Amino acid sequence: MRAITITQYGEPDVLRPAEVPLPDPGPGQVRVAVKAAGVNPIDWKIRSGAMAEVRPVDFPHILGLELAGVVDAVGEGAGFAVGDEVFGWSDTGAYAEYALATNVIRKPAGLSWPEAAALPIAGETALRVLGELEVKPGETLVIHGASGQVGRIATQAAVTLGATVVGLAGASSLDEVTALGALAVQYGDDWVSRVHAVAPGGVDAVFDAAGFGVLGDSVDLLGSPDRLVTIADPAAFAQGLKFSASGSETPAVLEDLVARGPKLKLGSSYGLAEVAEAHRESATGHAGGKITLSLE
Repeated sequence: MRAITITQYGEPDVLRPAEVPLPDPGPGQVRVAVKAAGVNPIDWKIRSGAMAEVRPVDFPHILGLELAGVVDAVGEGAGFAVGDEVFGWSDTGAYAEYALATNVIRKPAGLSWPEAAALPIAGETALRVLGELEVKPGETLVIHGASGQVGRIATQAAVTLGATVVGLAGASSLDEVTALGALAVQYGDDWVSRVHAVAPGGVDAVFDAAGFGVLGDSVDLLGSPDRLVTIADPAAFAQGLKFSASGSETPAVLEDLVARGPKLKLGSSYGLAEVAEAHRESATGHAGGKITLSLE
């Protein structure tokens, strides 16, 4: 089968097409004919070697954590049938025509392949952090990066829960954040005063999905560090604040979210052979939406 592999760490040019053996599913696994794959910052961090000490890989290696596609073969006890449309996490790398997967759920007909490939990591992360913050109906939650993929899902989920969401974003994204059901507040100097203006009763929790150096002011806004979680600012470690870095990859947590029809924002879509360019765009941090690979 056709795949994109790396045989060493390095710049995007180390991503090379290759013919690799078709994998066979083991117990609990399915083999998926990949229709779309998500491109995430961790992909190019692994490729570059930046994660080598904490997440080393064996070469040759196929990158890609998120996939959406059609079940092609089924291992014992997997609970799926050939022809099922699924999405979730890849066990063997999603930058390939076929991939093995254990943690997948069925894709609703109304969800496109790129949308499905955009959901697993962002959806699990958003719901996990809302749980860690113990957000309750009637509370006020501040979300930094409300227009980003994780922030968008967290905003919608918190609003559905019955919380008031104050969503911080850039000027060009404020209308989008408002459309998600949040009170939109623009980033920049004196953002704390703008939050106070729309939430004069105070805030109960802060979810930092942006990593723009807002932790200190966020603690002051809350009056305590107890209900602040960041997924994006490593300064949290030095400040004794909670950094939430990984989840359980349990697809069941996404089922209710998918059923509600989340509003997603897709960015560029690249062919499998264009993956190096996809990595270059992702590394800029200004993709403007989820980058995906299309294998249709």
